[in-house]
Amino acid sequence: MYAVVDIETTGSHAAANGITEIAIHIFDGTAVVETFESLVNPLQSIPPFIQQMTGITNEMVATAPPFSAIASKVYELLKGQIFVAHNVQFDYTFVKTQLKAEGFELQSPKLCTVRLSRQILPGYPSYSLGKLCRSLGIQLENRHRAGGDTAATVALFKKLIHEDQQHHIAKSLKRNSKEWILPPNVPKSDFDQLPTRPGVYYFHDKKGKVVYVGKAINVRFRVNSHFSNDAPTLQKQRFMRSVHRITYQECGTPLLASIVESAEIKHRWPRFNAAQKKQEDVYSLFAFKDQKGYIRLALDKSKKNVSSLLHFPHQAEGHSVLRKMARHHHLCLRLCFLQTEAGPCEGVSQQLCKGACEEKEAPLHYNNRVSAALQQLIAEANFLIVDKGRNLKEKSYILVERGVFYGLGYVPVSTQLNNLAEIKTHLTPYRSNRYIQQIIQDFKENFPDKIQLLPPVTFSIH
Repeated sequence: MYAVVDIETTGSHAAANGITEIAIHIFDGTAVVETFESLVNPLQSIPPFIQQMTGITNEMVATAPPFSAIASKVYELLKGQIFVAHNVQFDYTFVKTQLKAEGFELQSPKLCTVRLSRQILPGYPSYSLGKLCRSLGIQLENRHRAGGDTAATVALFKKLIHEDQQHHIAKSLKRNSKEWILPPNVPKSDFDQLPTRPGVYYFHDKKGKVVYVGKAINVRFRVNSHFSNDAPTLQKQRFMRSVHRITYQECGTPLLASIVESAEIKHRWPRFNAAQKKQEDVYSLFAFKDQKGYIRLALDKSKKNVSSLLHFPHQAEGHSVLRKMARHHHLCLRLCFLQTEAGPCEGVSQQLCKGACEEKEAPLHYNNRVSAALQQLIAEANFLIVDKGRNLKEKSYILVERGVFYGLGYVPVSTQLNNLAEIKTHLTPYRSNRYIQQIIQDFKENFPDKIQLLPPVTFSIH
């Protein structure tokens, strides 16, 4: 037996809104055998635009029973039935939430007549209830009232049963079908093609614009988790209505997926992504010669059109690296802007500085140590991460130059790459950001066996 349901509400999400009218038609596949319809007092004001759309006013529901008074009846009608509605997640989430508040736990199989109509009756310009019924010649009286919409949904469902030559209804009811969890406008084929391997997935709206980007070790499992809960929040309802297509990009490793996800969020700025949207500063190491001929090192925010030697995702990391380099190579803290306050040079008292800041050491000798220190530091900041690819026939490359992520790509295992120029022809460049820099640095420290240092690069300081 099927319970065909329609509700009218005070808003679009169950967490903060109430039901104003409910209609339930118990349908045996041939005829309606029982009906229940009632206005419901939502115990809150109905917004004016909803009053105009449905015709249900605050005065009409003032004397209607609250949902608590009809909850037992509603539960008895729905218990053990297949819950059918046009955009079933909306109606089911509202009814389930209201029943749960009264102590009833609804767990029903669900069928969505929007999804079924797209499968069984393809090719129509719109699958909204009103427009679809008009296209099919189904009479729809009292549009946006629960009774009228439920009667029309029964007629539509009856036609779907009759036209279902490919057994879509039976397939949808299978436990592992996933039909009932997907947004009403997403083709099941989009979900079925998703891999169970690492990758990045994209949710598109009806115009094809990406509204969400995510990453996963198992793409299909992660996408399933987005839709499988009945969260009654406004965000969830808007999300479900907005998603019309799902695409994906398979990646060889979780690190690759994390990098691509971050780059895509920064590039596309999807509506439903909240994380990784903050403006962020990247810090760079600058070098120049002062008027006395000494090389000065300074860490500052990266600047456009100003050349620098190295880049760091965080200021603290840059200072830590610079301080470590100064200590190891006996560089002056003052000339590295690590000591800016007045007073004696801390490096001299610690026997680290050889007096360059006091001109006790010649610029040539001091600069030679600075250049050697920078050469070593830059060499360590130019590397490849070589790891497995998307299949056994390829391997993946991630290129970092002077501490900055350049790009990534996949190369056949049989291909011999002899130099950096050849490697770059196989890579897709991406815009780097702080998050990408940080996860690459963490990976480098945790998996040194996957790191290949590149040949030294030359640099000049003016």
